[in-house]
Amino acid sequence: MQPLPPDWQQPLERYNEAITRRQFFRTSGTGLGVAALTALLGNRALAAGGTEAPVNPWKFAPKAKRAIYISLIGAPSQLELFDHKPALQTRFREDLKDWLKDQGERLTGMTSKQTGFPLAPSIFKFAQHGKSGAWVSELLPWTAKMVDDICIIRSMKTDAINHEPANQLIYTGSMQNGKASMGSWLSYGLGSMNQDLPAFVVLHAKHTSPFSNVQAISSRLWGSGFLPGKHAGVSLRPQGDPVLYLNDAPGIPRDLRRRMLDGLDALNRRSYESIGDPEIQTRTQQYEMAFRMQASVPELADLTQEPAATYELYGDEARVRGSFASSALMARRLVERGVRFVQIFHRGWDQHASLPRDIASQCKDVDQACYGLIQDLKQRGMLDDTLVIWGGEFGRTVYSQGTLTEANYGRDHHPRCFSIWMAGGGVKPGQVYGETDEMSYNIIKDPVHVRDLHATILHLMGIEHDRFSFKFQGLDQRLTGVVPAQVVKDILA
Repeated sequence: MQPLPPDWQQPLERYNEAITRRQFFRTSGTGLGVAALTALLGNRALAAGGTEAPVNPWKFAPKAKRAIYISLIGAPSQLELFDHKPALQTRFREDLKDWLKDQGERLTGMTSKQTGFPLAPSIFKFAQHGKSGAWVSELLPWTAKMVDDICIIRSMKTDAINHEPANQLIYTGSMQNGKASMGSWLSYGLGSMNQDLPAFVVLHAKHTSPFSNVQAISSRLWGSGFLPGKHAGVSLRPQGDPVLYLNDAPGIPRDLRRRMLDGLDALNRRSYESIGDPEIQTRTQQYEMAFRMQASVPELADLTQEPAATYELYGDEARVRGSFASSALMARRLVERGVRFVQIFHRGWDQHASLPRDIASQCKDVDQACYGLIQDLKQRGMLDDTLVIWGGEFGRTVYSQGTLTEANYGRDHHPRCFSIWMAGGGVKPGQVYGETDEMSYNIIKDPVHVRDLHATILHLMGIEHDRFSFKFQGLDQRLTGVVPAQVVKDILA
């Protein structure tokens, strides 16, 4: 065997030192590019030295500093909760087949083979509550107590008729994969208010009914898409350690972990200077965040610090880790510590059959805890600058899916109208906005598309949605997309 030549490593070193065209222009931003800009601006460039960075042109004074989004996966029925239609009681079992043809109804594969479409009035009682006289179902007695603190929107609409595209649309602004989630956009645009916790945290609350039809969801709904990876949502686990592998292995003291990270940071800096890949910086930032979370997360997750009055407010279920009530309490603790955006996913709202049984269980999971969350924020003086959003991805049909009886029925997907509520953070309280027709089928007053909801949330957080973008694949990507979206000014305080 011939021995290797003494310079055998040089080709590899030259390869590692080589840069691509994209890397050249990226690194030139601090070299030739700056020199050229200085030549053009002259004294104006020199005068700018030592001053703060200019404010982003899409930012203005916000009403809300932080947000909590309560995501009810599966789509709760508006007919059973907020959209009261008493006149339907006399039309029980009326076949809507011909009427649906006139409406140009899109049917899912689950009901397209039905020979009839019998009208199914809600079996639940409604009553008016608060100064606004808002109609609220008996399924939500705690929500009924706080109607003067919330704004109910009964005229939401979406473009998607199935769960996955509808969830992607409402949580990422697009039915296509690979887009950035709402929380990631807010993290990117507004940054963090706490260096020891992520800007965007995701909580997965358990449902209690063993009969619930549970829709699968994926990290696409809280991913960063084309934005830098550090803006992706960080999931806290409902059982065991809140974050896997957060604790140091046995025999690794904290000072040793610190030295290991410092050495790794030095290696990553060399790689970044050589290659210029921003994901290297993201990885370093994630290591550092994990190190700080080793101290911050145990304190955050220790709910024993909460007084008995807190559990009376949220309900005893708040003592059970992973319950919705516990997640709502954790959301308050997170935003209290400076987390910018918290998203709670509660699954099991897809009621194609046995709707009366299953929706009652789902509402019991969330009702008191939502009341507790709003009142807790309110008494701590945080509701004024904390935005809370509650809702699913679309609505449900007025006709029954499957067998209809006087006590039981199911409902299929319906994208043309559904109900949500919002509270705090610059939203006008004690208001009912929008109206649907007598069938809760079409919107007849003040429609709010999902894109309009996004524009309104961004507006409340101090962001002009149509100027807030990120360049990717030659396009100015936006949460609200390219189709015009409007801020719903009538619901602003």
